[in-house]
Amino acid sequence: MPTWTLFTKLADTYVLLPAALLCMLCLASARAWRLTAVWAVLLGCGLALVAATKLAFVGWGIGSRDWNFTGISGHAMRAAAIAPVLFYLLAQNSGLVVRMLAIFGGITFGILIGISRLAVHVHSVSEVVTGCLLGIVISLPFLALLERSPRPAFPRHLLLAAALPLLAMTGTPGAPTEKWLERVALSLSGHSAPYTRNDLGYPPLVDGDEQISGRSAHFWH
Repeated sequence: MPTWTLFTKLADTYVLLPAALLCMLCLASARAWRLTAVWAVLLGCGLALVAATKLAFVGWGIGSRDWNFTGISGHAMRAAAIAPVLFYLLAQNSGLVVRMLAIFGGITFGILIGISRLAVHVHSVSEVVTGCLLGIVISLPFLALLERSPRPAFPRHLLLAAALPLLAMTGTPGAPTEKWLERVALSLSGHSAPYTRNDLGYPPLVDGDEQISGRSAHFWH
C-alpha cells in the first residue's frame, strides 16, 4: 500500500497540471500556435468534463449505483492525457520506434495511475476506466496531430530540467481540489451538505469489514 500511495501522487494536480503547462509553453516557444491552442482546448475540455461529473454527484447526487460511478477519476484522466504528450515531446526528434515507445510508456503510466487509485481505495473500477479512456481520447488525437506536423523546435533538455523538480511535489499534501469543488457544488445546488457514496447506498470501495470513512467516503480523489 505505501508504494501505491506514493506512486499515485505522481498524478496529483500540483504535479501534472504544471507538466501540461510546460508542454504548452514549449509549443508556444516554438511558435507552434495551432498545436498550442489544440492542446489547451483538448485538455481544458477533459478537465471540465471531470469536474462536471464530480459536481453533479456531490451537489445533486447524480451518478450510477449500478456502475458504482460517482465521477471520472481526475488522476487517471490527467495521467493518460498528459504523460504521453510529455514523453513524446521529449522523444520527438528520435526515431519512430522511440517515439512510439514514448507514447506507449505514457499510456502505461496512465493505466498504472488508475490501478493505484483502486489500490488506495478512492475510486471504483468504472471511475478509473472512464478516467483512463478520457485521457487517451485526449492524448492520442493530439499526438497524431503532432506526428503529422513539423517538429516544434525547442530545447528538450530544458523541458526535462523543468519537469523533474515537479517530482518533489509528491512529498507535499495534495491539491485541495475536494474542498474547491465541494464549495462550488454546494453553492450551485443550494444544499447544505455534499452527497456521499454512503448517503446514496453505493457499494463500498473496500471489501469486507474495512470501511472508508471521512473524506475517503467521497469520490473526489
